[in-house]
Amino acid sequence: MDRTLKALSLALSYPTPELQRAMPEIAAVLAADSRLTAAARRALRPLMQALAQEDIYALQETYVALFDRTRTLSLNLFEHVHGESRARGGAMVSLLETYRAGGFEPVTAELPDHLPVLLEFLSLRPAAEAREILADAAHILKALQTRLERRESPWAAAFAALVELSGARVAPDALAELLEQPETDSDDLKALDEVWEEAEVRFGPDPNAGCPASREMLARMATDPAAPEKPRALGAAR
Repeated sequence: MDRTLKALSLALSYPTPELQRAMPEIAAVLAADSRLTAAARRALRPLMQALAQEDIYALQETYVALFDRTRTLSLNLFEHVHGESRARGGAMVSLLETYRAGGFEPVTAELPDHLPVLLEFLSLRPAAEAREILADAAHILKALQTRLERRESPWAAAFAALVELSGARVAPDALAELLEQPETDSDDLKALDEVWEEAEVRFGPDPNAGCPASREMLARMATDPAAPEKPRALGAAR
């Protein structure tokens, strides 16, 4: 098992008292991983301390405001690639099939593309495969890191660590396209309603959904429907 990916999966999960009790071990795993630069390991310390020491109810409230009520910070990765298009459903099915082909059955109420679920799966896969899949999602991870840094959130460090582990060079145009999406204040209920209002129903795949690199990935997978070992439509390698 890749204990670092497992540790980051837990650090990005909904805070619970059980998680708080496990934080010393989680922090030790991340502090010892030489794949992360010294700067990345230092940047993770405030998050580790916050998750271990802050009031659990305050942590939970902050987590929900960030990741559940702010669409551009969603931990459901396909949200950033496909939005509400029909392609998202097919990508979700493909990802679930990938999990099952790898002997992994998520035991959670979260969607298959929920980042902590994906990281738990990757922690059980060969290192090269895990790195490749992280690289596919690196532009999304970098966008989330950037948005969280703007909010001065310690969770930004977890995304920076994932980008480092991916070894990917994020294409500026792919990142810029994601960052163009307007952000909303989680306390602005009117704006949230407008962002989350139901999208137009489309019967059939939407070839224009997602960023250009993601559309390229979809086209490639459509011509090569095999290879169940790799989740589809997270985006092309960046």
